[in-house]
Amino acid sequence: MAQVIAQWRPEDAGFWQQEGRSIATRNLWISIPCLLLAFAVWMVWSAVTVRLNSIGFAFTTDQLFWLAALPGLSGATLRVFYSFMVPIFGGRKWTAISTASLLIPAIWMGFAVQNPATPFSVFVIIALLCGFGGGNFASSMANISFFYPKSQQGTALGLNAGLGNLGVSLMQFAVPLVITGAMFGAIGGAPQSTATGESLWLQNAGFMWVPFLLVCVVAAWFGMNDLAEARASFKEQSVIFKRKHQWLMSWLYIATFGSFIGFAAGFPMLIKTQFPTVDALKFAFLGPLVGALIRPVGGWLSDKLGGARVTFWNFIVMIAAVYGVLYFLPSGSGNNFYGFLAMFMLLFVTTGVGNGSTFRMIPVIFRTEWERRIAGDKGKLEFARKEAGKESAATLGFSSALAAFGAFFIPKAYGTSIAMTGGPEGALYVFTGYYVTCLFVTWFWYYRNKAEIPC
Repeated sequence: MAQVIAQWRPEDAGFWQQEGRSIATRNLWISIPCLLLAFAVWMVWSAVTVRLNSIGFAFTTDQLFWLAALPGLSGATLRVFYSFMVPIFGGRKWTAISTASLLIPAIWMGFAVQNPATPFSVFVIIALLCGFGGGNFASSMANISFFYPKSQQGTALGLNAGLGNLGVSLMQFAVPLVITGAMFGAIGGAPQSTATGESLWLQNAGFMWVPFLLVCVVAAWFGMNDLAEARASFKEQSVIFKRKHQWLMSWLYIATFGSFIGFAAGFPMLIKTQFPTVDALKFAFLGPLVGALIRPVGGWLSDKLGGARVTFWNFIVMIAAVYGVLYFLPSGSGNNFYGFLAMFMLLFVTTGVGNGSTFRMIPVIFRTEWERRIAGDKGKLEFARKEAGKESAATLGFSSALAAFGAFFIPKAYGTSIAMTGGPEGALYVFTGYYVTCLFVTWFWYYRNKAEIPC
């Protein structure tokens, strides 16, 4: 089939069975590794900063904090623009281009860390460029949403996001391993020596992604498709800013994905400050791993039970999990690391389930709104479905852009709370209050018997 598909009718059962399913599946399974690498490059500074000073750099703690936080800020900001790129450029072209852009910070980082004279300003630029990886999520999710029928979007989007999110855990697990050996031989550069005489190849933290990125760029360019019917200008897509449910669903998604990426970024720091005798790096990858793996389950459950039902009960468990974390903190009655770890794993599970369920709700909400607008006019049904698809794709991307700021604000909230009160409890109570508002929004607009849009 041609790289540009002129007619795409996923709701047509005959078309879907004959050719639609196989095409959608191929695009999904190329999209997933591209997104996984994007998350890995986006979050790589969280693993690199802890080693910079040991190989000859002399950055302050505050400077290292900013290097870890800046990709979150730039990635979230870029998502705002990436949200609208697929309908403008096409999913195939934009996936290839956005994946190729990750080569810039990955290669530059590999060279920069080998020279202790590299100024902090250069690392700031590289960290900001790593935000390209954060931006990719918005366009990737918007693209996949166009390929699947409403009944399967929860599962498809859950797989794309969940397996893509694994990039965070994969990076946190792999980087400490690859920097201990000459992964690329002499081509990769000489090792750096630490004060204890240890040899490190910190450049591998950047270089290791390059061959995989090149393979994914080629696969996306030659293996994916652009959907002509998904094309839309920014002006056409910007109508979502007038839609009430765009803002309501963004509020809910900030609580799910924003919590996932923020907790992932702040988890090692929280362990280190609250349980200083525990080696935080041994447990850092577990939270993102659990949250990413469970996300497809959230989408699948929502396809079966309804997105609003899963989201509502998920927020209840989420609130309970935060109180569990509070109980097992040193300041709480439990004061037990493994209890704390178990409660935080449950919290990561709820972020993953909520990520899948909220993204299942968005296409259903916009489809329902458009079907109500045409008031049963079957002649306009195909038009309504196309418009709903464009608006839901833009909302998927834009809500993910807002949620990505959690990568900065949650760790910052921990730091502020500890500075002001001596512990993270204040931040956790604020998070709980926010989740309560999300519980109400879900119940009032989407879950109760007379909800505006049951989904």
